[in-house]
Amino acid sequence: MAAKTKFFRIATEGATSDGRTIDRNMLLQMAASYDPKTYGARVNLEHIRGYDPTGPFRAYGDVIALKTEEEDGKLGLYAQIDPTSELVALNKARQKIYCSMEIQPNFADTGEAYLVGLAVTDNPASLGCEMLQFSAKAKQNPLAERKQEPDNLFSEAVEVSLEFEPAQTTAAVKPGFAASIKKLFARQQETDAGNADMQEAVQTIAQQLQALGEQFSTAIDGINQQLAQLKTSQDKDKEAFTALKSSLDKAETFARRPPATGGSGDAIKTDC
Repeated sequence: MAAKTKFFRIATEGATSDGRTIDRNMLLQMAASYDPKTYGARVNLEHIRGYDPTGPFRAYGDVIALKTEEEDGKLGLYAQIDPTSELVALNKARQKIYCSMEIQPNFADTGEAYLVGLAVTDNPASLGCEMLQFSAKAKQNPLAERKQEPDNLFSEAVEVSLEFEPAQTTAAVKPGFAASIKKLFARQQETDAGNADMQEAVQTIAQQLQALGEQFSTAIDGINQQLAQLKTSQDKDKEAFTALKSSLDKAETFARRPPATGGSGDAIKTDC
């Protein structure tokens, strides 16, 4: 995702493309009440809201904040957007470099104006003075089909140039392998310092892998030693058991009683 832009002017108090006027209060109301959580204004092409996310009239980003500033005696409305990579590419190619906003004068029955859409275009005249004069005289506004609500109005298109805020660095991150690698690659992207940081990142990865390999080898050696000790103990127990079994097999299980004899030592005989 592309970084969010700096604030840029999207409108100045004055005329619109359909004969009405954007007054100072409308700009102040939009800046004060805009909240993407309430209703997020999306960026589109030529005020056309497509339904196919893969087509040319997909959404090209979101308005994330509004503010007002005085400029040459007139109040201007400034927007900060979160553009898609496609919109960034278009802007860098000097395509769709004008912006026009869609305003709902009475948003959600609040009686105040609200920004409901922002369009980029290559034809400012079609949304500017020529369209203003034509629309004011026309019985049916030629832009009516592009509006979210019939009473909405489009502002004159003004040229814009997208400038991006510096990327925010993450604070209070505990040092670690993943963090150090991410930091090195982030620095590579931000400063375009060539291959030096990339080489440092590769070396860091190699060092960490080597350390992990040594730790793994040490752990395996410890396990092998424990297995060897266990096998030795089992062998001794087996030898002791075998010796005991052999000894028991050779021993007589009972003692035979000697025959009874008389006083002369002869065996006593009895008649049945």
